[in-house]
Amino acid sequence: MAVLGLFSGVRAARPWQRVACAAAGFQGRSLGKSYAVSRAQSQPTFGFLLDIDGVLVRGHRVIPAALKAFHRLVNAQGKLRVPVVFVTNAGNILQHGKAQELSALLGFKVEPDQVILSHSPMKLFSQYHGKRMIVSGQGPLVENAQILGFKNVVTVDELRMAFPVLDMVDLQRRPKTTPLPRNDFPAIEGVLLLGEPVRWETSLQLIMDVLLSNGNPGTGLATAPYPHLPVLASNMDLLWMAEAKMPRFGHGTFLLCLETIYRKVTGKELRYKGLMGKPSILTYQYAEELIRQQAERRGWAAPIQKLYAVGDNPMSDVYGANLFNQYLQMAKHERAEKLGASGLLKQRSSATQSCASILVCTGVYSPKAPGSTEPAQGGEEPPFHGHRDFNFSPGLIEASHIVNDVDEAVQLVFHKEGWAL
Repeated sequence: MAVLGLFSGVRAARPWQRVACAAAGFQGRSLGKSYAVSRAQSQPTFGFLLDIDGVLVRGHRVIPAALKAFHRLVNAQGKLRVPVVFVTNAGNILQHGKAQELSALLGFKVEPDQVILSHSPMKLFSQYHGKRMIVSGQGPLVENAQILGFKNVVTVDELRMAFPVLDMVDLQRRPKTTPLPRNDFPAIEGVLLLGEPVRWETSLQLIMDVLLSNGNPGTGLATAPYPHLPVLASNMDLLWMAEAKMPRFGHGTFLLCLETIYRKVTGKELRYKGLMGKPSILTYQYAEELIRQQAERRGWAAPIQKLYAVGDNPMSDVYGANLFNQYLQMAKHERAEKLGASGLLKQRSSATQSCASILVCTGVYSPKAPGSTEPAQGGEEPPFHGHRDFNFSPGLIEASHIVNDVDEAVQLVFHKEGWAL
């Protein structure tokens, strides 16, 4: 179970504030007061964490406001004026491929180490890198797993080929004869879920077979082992926004299916050893470190104290940024308590002090769209689209600021920080 729900009750829950996108410009509700705009600064003390789908692009089409935003963010030399990291819950693509895609769309060079995919923090889970893992997803699946450090992976298709009788939903793929049983297939030691697969019925069936057989899907056990084999997963988004008018199913929907089937079959909860991607605190810590490294490479000596997370999904982008902000405030308070008593209160100069959430209206979030988190008529709470392991708190899906698009988000931040537009 994810450890991150621990922080979800800290912020007092408040009713969702109804704010129409058209009235949510940076000069309105978001600012609250006026800010003087000074000349452009040479030493930024803030950075951006930018979501991609629904903020910068819709499918393969760039959102026009994104081009305007980067016209402000990039200087005459084609360099970023402030540190920027792209934090996406996508995972069925290579990091350098996503960087190249963004470079072509946005018109400036995006480096691979500026892109965080949903599974990027799995590099930290070295205790599982040597285990034989079944990996689920699509695209450059094995290459992604190897980049993350996993040395011995088996795909769902490879497992299906080894045990043809396991995949029985598609009548066209059922074996015409019964193959001989195999006893030479090494046991699987864990499950790696990197993104939504193509044939959900096959992946769900074979992953369940692995879990129920303790990694030996060619055999059967009288009782399902529990605790089960370790499961690592990334991307908890129930929905995401592409070219279609309504949101599409994300990997969170696949995880929901797997969790529901496992509970129905065994009577127990599926547990995760690691759950990554927004809104996981681990993802934001990873992003914070990349922001710090980026500032260091650019020679910016001033510590990056504020992060601004811009996204379109209240349940992942806003929830995650607010959760991370709570974590930062708690960490700061604990440092003060520990050091204050001895008179040695001295905060680390590179420590991030806050993370503000900025919600845009160009993607999943839309007050009147199906699947949005606007309250239903009669004042009912919106349905919780977040993952099971993250406790629901209405205050956590309330953005610090709501604006029309990413360009207004950048303008808002520059005004707040006293930077020239």
